Amino acid sequence: MVLSIKAHRDATGLTTGELLIDGAWRPAADGRTWTHRHPATGEEVGEFATADAADVDAAVRAARRAFDEGPWPRARATERIRVLRRLCDLIRAHGDELLALQALDNGVPISFGATYAFSVDCVCDVFDHHAGWVDKLGGETLPAYQGGDHLVMTLREPVGVVAAVIPWNGPLLLAAQKLAPALAAGCTVVLKPSEYATFSVLRLARLVEEAGLPPGVLNVVTGPGEPTGDALINHPLVDKITFTGSRAVGRRVLTAAASGMKRVGLELGGKSPSIVFADAEVYAAAATTMGTVTLGLSGQACVAQSRALVHRDVYDEFLAVAEGMAALVNYGDPFHPETTASPLINERQLDRVLGYIERGSAEGARLVCGGARVDGELSAGNFVAPTVFADVSNDATIAREEIFGPVLAVVPFTDEDEAIRMANDTSYGLSATVWTTDVKRAVRAARAVRAGTVGINGYQLEPHVAFGGYGQSGIGREGGRSSIEAYTELKTVLLPTTDELM
Repeated sequence: MVLSIKAHRDATGLTTGELLIDGAWRPAADGRTWTHRHPATGEEVGEFATADAADVDAAVRAARRAFDEGPWPRARATERIRVLRRLCDLIRAHGDELLALQALDNGVPISFGATYAFSVDCVCDVFDHHAGWVDKLGGETLPAYQGGDHLVMTLREPVGVVAAVIPWNGPLLLAAQKLAPALAAGCTVVLKPSEYATFSVLRLARLVEEAGLPPGVLNVVTGPGEPTGDALINHPLVDKITFTGSRAVGRRVLTAAASGMKRVGLELGGKSPSIVFADAEVYAAAATTMGTVTLGLSGQACVAQSRALVHRDVYDEFLAVAEGMAALVNYGDPFHPETTASPLINERQLDRVLGYIERGSAEGARLVCGGARVDGELSAGNFVAPTVFADVSNDATIAREEIFGPVLAVVPFTDEDEAIRMANDTSYGLSATVWTTDVKRAVRAARAVRAGTVGINGYQLEPHVAFGGYGQSGIGREGGRSSIEAYTELKTVLLPTTDELM
């Protein structure tokens, strides 16, 4: 299959991307740009502005003015709802364009636009759900604990200026997960997309403008972590940082937040277990688990179930199905309907994944399939053959560290207690899946596994439920009531009801 990234790029009219600051699109102050190359071919996709500290300062100050003096934080609930719902309509109307830009960004196949988590519908549902919270952000009235004639009540107010930093693997959805609750709560935002997935976010920002958001409420600064990201997370006028990405960068974000006493929300990935008991529907368990590390993003997702804990009685059957699934993966042009999986995002990630594969073999795991870079007509891209390791110790590097690639480590277990113990023997705690036909066992395991989300015989993302992790998988939750509350401050008001002082 001959790849045609250049033709698709030319069809979009992509040239350069500019910064959005205080309602105006402009180049970086010093004129610097970043050239993005497509991970499937190495072809140049386009250029976008690299914001330096001065650009970031201008964006944050614009957001500060819009929050302190502008209409958005003081807008009536009906006005905020109207803008967010209009945005939903615009996203749906431009859905094909947005998915095409995302494919040009990170190589996620267009065919996966029909899969809910990759779809425009999911992005719209996130905005729509949070729009429904705008007129429900109420506080409480409480009885006076010590008696007396006064009223005790609480109010929820927007937290202020939000610095939102998102990764490359799901730019549209992850932008929505941060923008929707922040805007619904009345905050202003400076958004920084990844340098490896920028163009789809810039188009989304133009739709936000078109929906009627006042100038300065959303600002977008583009560029790499240094200088752009560092300048943003360390800016003294930022009130809250929300970040999705690697654990290493998350530590830097947490340090920046601590130095300025900023509010912070972190989603930092995981090494999620898929626990397959002997009574499970093994084909479904193996196909679904392997799918999370091969299809779509090729395992480059925080919720990928990259560690399969499988009962010894069904171990060989599980491995056979997983190997069969690996053979069905079809790499190639992300715009071709038969392509099912993306390349790795860049050469650095390619080398990292290949290094983990080498280490897996060196530490004694048995390579069932894959284990090498894809060659031939795909050799210019960052493709690694879907890889399965068997007989993996739960102490092995490939069972403990997040690889972020199409690599599945399959670990055997003997009984339920051992399975739960191994599932929890990790510094992460983002998600897990339990595969069993025994309802009692399913409930026991779901309660025992320390993870933010546990699926029973399957796993899916929902825009109205809390998502986040235990341990080093992050701080806080996104989605549902917990998400929108994370973008507010809780204020207590004590109101005398008589002329006497309390």
